[in-house]
Amino acid sequence: MDNVPLADKMRPKSLNGFLGQEEILGKGKLLRKAIESDKVPSIIFWGPPGSGKTTLAFIVAKQTKADFRQISAVSSGLKDLRQILERAEQNQRLGIRTILFIDEIHRWNKIQQDGLLPYVEQGLVTLIGATTENPSFEVRPALLSRCRVFVLKQLSQLQIAEILKQAIKKIKVNLSLNLIRLISQMSNGDARTALNVLEYAFSLSKKIDAQIIKQAFQKSHLFYDKDGEEHYNIISALHKSMRSSEADAALYWLARMLEAGEDPLYIARRIIRFASEDIGLANSHALEQAIAAYQTCYFIGMPECNLALAQAVVYMAKCKKSRELDAAYAQAKDDVLKYGNLEVPFFVRNAPTKLMRELGYGLGEQKFMPEKLKNRKYLKLS
Repeated sequence: MDNVPLADKMRPKSLNGFLGQEEILGKGKLLRKAIESDKVPSIIFWGPPGSGKTTLAFIVAKQTKADFRQISAVSSGLKDLRQILERAEQNQRLGIRTILFIDEIHRWNKIQQDGLLPYVEQGLVTLIGATTENPSFEVRPALLSRCRVFVLKQLSQLQIAEILKQAIKKIKVNLSLNLIRLISQMSNGDARTALNVLEYAFSLSKKIDAQIIKQAFQKSHLFYDKDGEEHYNIISALHKSMRSSEADAALYWLARMLEAGEDPLYIARRIIRFASEDIGLANSHALEQAIAAYQTCYFIGMPECNLALAQAVVYMAKCKKSRELDAAYAQAKDDVLKYGNLEVPFFVRNAPTKLMRELGYGLGEQKFMPEKLKNRKYLKLS
């Protein structure tokens, strides 16, 4: 057991020792009753890192009579799945259920998920999948439709603190309440991170202080998957905060992205788009500010460009807003798609040759729109 990580040592063996997730595991809740009655359906646990997805799967293994098999979507493939399915067929003949736990199921591709689908449909295996990504996007619809999705929430600082207090007793280390609060706060709702930091800090020194804890963290543990749903949630929060003129909120979401390692040029591009889409004609200087921020990011990078982005974000938030240009372009685009290649009026045609001039290019009635759209107005002020 000395080589087993503290986070694994501290995993509760039953529901009574599990902290958090009262919304799905409280008394009388569906999931709790299913586990206690050994009638667990196929399940997807969706939640942030360290919220208890894997721990819950192991509790199911302990509290049910099924044959529990585990594979990781990162390191396992169809060959591993076939071996488990062969065992499941043997179990079925003996009247034993098989539960298959796939950690990080979102990392399995379409072919792998489709390979599992018929066996879940037939009831040969009961699937438990764990994912930090939105299963609506990452799990095949046919497979998802045969599973109950349970959403796990980020643990509170009080819950993390309670887990740390239990761990402190186990490893017999002295830690003040202030230091417990510090780890709880910096762990960002991730129990595994909190326990890993405690264990590493203890390995550095038997007398732990704030400096050692910060050293143990080494880097930001902000949950921000650049390729996942949270990425889009936070950029959406920034955009909507600027649109609603909430400058303080916009600064917060900007800091969330930058401190988690987001590419500043990506943020700058989004601000440029915002300047045209949400401010547009209400303040033509907004686009200049946005482009200047992008150039600053390009030339000096992080961390020096953070204030240029902050300036741009606050400027956008405080600007008067107008979506007239966005709406006007959308209407023009609709007409292009609806009417196709309408003829260009002769008056606005280029006439570089004698033949073109003889054909009337550049002459005729002074009009600029195609005949079918001659009275069309896209801009309210035009």
